Amino acid sequence: MGMKHRSRKAADPFAARIGDAEMRRERQKARDLRASQWWKRQCAKGRCYYCGSAVSPRDLTMDHVVPISRGGRSTKGNVVPSCKTCNNQKRQLLPMEWDAYLASLASE
Repeated sequence: MGMKHRSRKAADPFAARIGDAEMRRERQKARDLRASQWWKRQCAKGRCYYCGSAVSPRDLTMDHVVPISRGGRSTKGNVVPSCKTCNNQKRQLLPMEWDAYLASLASE
């Protein structure tokens, strides 16, 4: 009892220290990208960037390859269409951490 929990962010050496205002700006940029024709063309391909599964374009989500909370930005070079399963499993992982996670699944 009375045990203090460390936040994941505090223990993460790769965590970016970004403020609320910057987080709001990046989320707004992501919303703007989602409304763009470029994003609609990405989703129209109907493929998850991570697992390669065929997915209905309306069921694809936008994933930041390098998460905003870890220093990533909402730019065309850092967002990819992802199925909900991959996006939920990847969460805040960096690409190298995601690759290690997938490798651990393959070795089980």
